[in-house]
Amino acid sequence: MRERLRRHGRGPVSSGARRPAQGPRAFGERLIVGVLSDEDVAKYKRKPIMTLAERVVVIEACRYVDVVLPNAPYRVTNEFLDRHGIDVVVHGDDLTADALTEVFDPVADAGKLRLVRYTVGVSTAELIRRCRAAPPVSGGTAFS
Repeated sequence: MRERLRRHGRGPVSSGARRPAQGPRAFGERLIVGVLSDEDVAKYKRKPIMTLAERVVVIEACRYVDVVLPNAPYRVTNEFLDRHGIDVVVHGDDLTADALTEVFDPVADAGKLRLVRYTVGVSTAELIRRCRAAPPVSGGTAFS
C-alpha cells in the first residue's frame, strides 16, 4: 500500500487548503498529513493563529485525510518516512529552491517528493487581510 505525506504548518485551514487534499490521494491509497509544531512554524514565519491541537482537529475532520501526525519534523527525512511507512511526500509548488533544499532535500534526492500546484489566492495571509478589512458587526456578534 502506498502512503504519502502532506505537510501542513499553519492555520486556519481554508477551503482551498482542504480541496488540494484530494490531489495527494492520486499518489497513494492513504493520505497522512504531518502538522508542524507552533514553535517550528514560528521559526520561519509568524506564529500560527490556531494552536497545534486546533489545527490537528481541523485536519482530522477532512474526509480525504486518513492519519494526522502532530509535531512532524520541519526537515523531512527518509528515516521519518520509513518510521511511518510513507512512500511519497506531497507539497505545494510554492516553495523557493532554497526552502525545497532545506526542508525536503533528503526525500527529493531519494525521488520521493511530488510537488502539486499551489492554490493561488487561498492563503492564511489572505484570510487575515479579509478579516481585518471586514466592517465591524453592529449590534452584537457575527452570529447574532
